Amino acid sequence: MRRHVFFIGARACGKTTLGRELARVLDIPFVDTDEVLERQVGMPVSRYVERHGWEGFRQEETQALQSVAALPPQVVACGGGVVLRRVNREMLRRGWTCYLQVPAEELVRRLGRDPKESQRPSLTGQGLLEEVRGVLAGREALYLEAADRVLDGTRPLTELLNQLCRELAEPARD
Repeated sequence: MRRHVFFIGARACGKTTLGRELARVLDIPFVDTDEVLERQVGMPVSRYVERHGWEGFRQEETQALQSVAALPPQVVACGGGVVLRRVNREMLRRGWTCYLQVPAEELVRRLGRDPKESQRPSLTGQGLLEEVRGVLAGREALYLEAADRVLDGTRPLTELLNQLCRELAEPARD
């Protein structure tokens, strides 16, 4: 690999799960920008947002992405809102970026199974389905703008992994 492979999409779309598996298959490092951010600030995302607000969090998120982007190529799971800042979308374009697209109802089902509340604080204070629908509506165009590839994140992990391995093995098209 000569470039980073970035995974973007809503929380619970499978970025970390698929990213870890792809990194294992490619035998390159994996990193989750939320984990980098938590190490940077010394606390869980939810506590940081509570103390410094979403704008403070977004600044730290940009710094986490910058620190990851400066490293040798690896597979990177990005926080769901990373696309909200233009500078982040520009960094993503320097790598190969895959948007894992998952319908709101499936995201809610997954969040119900594994809420990870310390990593996934409410963005709006609304009910979960309303929040997820609203967030997707507000971010969909940005995910699509940043993505080199859009994959159906509801497909089985092995199918997604096989497809990504095939695509990443193909020579780049200019």
